[in-house]
Amino acid sequence: MEDLEWTSASLGLLREARPWRTFRWFKGQHHYSGTYWSATVGDHVIYESRLELGRLLFADFDPAVQHIVAQPFLLKADVDGKVRKHIPDYLLLTADGPVVVDVKPRHRLERPEIAFTFAWTREAVTSRGWEYEVWSEPDPHVLENIRFLSGYRRAWLFDPDLVAALRAADLDGMTLRGAFRMLPDRPGPLAKSTVLHLLWSGHVTTALDRPLSAGHVLRRAA
Repeated sequence: MEDLEWTSASLGLLREARPWRTFRWFKGQHHYSGTYWSATVGDHVIYESRLELGRLLFADFDPAVQHIVAQPFLLKADVDGKVRKHIPDYLLLTADGPVVVDVKPRHRLERPEIAFTFAWTREAVTSRGWEYEVWSEPDPHVLENIRFLSGYRRAWLFDPDLVAALRAADLDGMTLRGAFRMLPDRPGPLAKSTVLHLLWSGHVTTALDRPLSAGHVLRRAA
């Protein structure tokens, strides 16, 4: 691919970018690579570690994120008289603007070479008015709740009439238990899964900083 000046790389071009590199597999590796089907993208997105998968889950769950690109570009810059190269992990196109994301375990952030790379990457990204994010381990309860809810992300699996009925219902202030029983004439498992789909899709929200339970209170999304 032909090199482009950083300021000439349009969002339209980056939106369609393929991952800069494919999976790296080797005997004894300590990370797990794979693909995740993203409801936001409507396609598979790659990840190279479980921590990257966590960031993907958060992005897919976030209603502000409109598109996700894995390993979107190879960034090159002349820093201190030497050409430096770095491939960020994700580009998120959001309602508030582009966000370039690097994922790294918290215990590695203070390593000089990593801190140096992230510093010049941040400078390059923010020079375009974009946001730069270094993402490390999240709250484990939030992660596990989002991981659980992601099982309900495939919209085509849900009865449109049932979805419409529950969307029209006033669920604000109701517990999950009450929402599950909102439509007694419908099969309980279908109603329950549809409520959880509405929670995934952001129609309603609830506190995710503790394990989900039937007593969780739902709130209408702002």
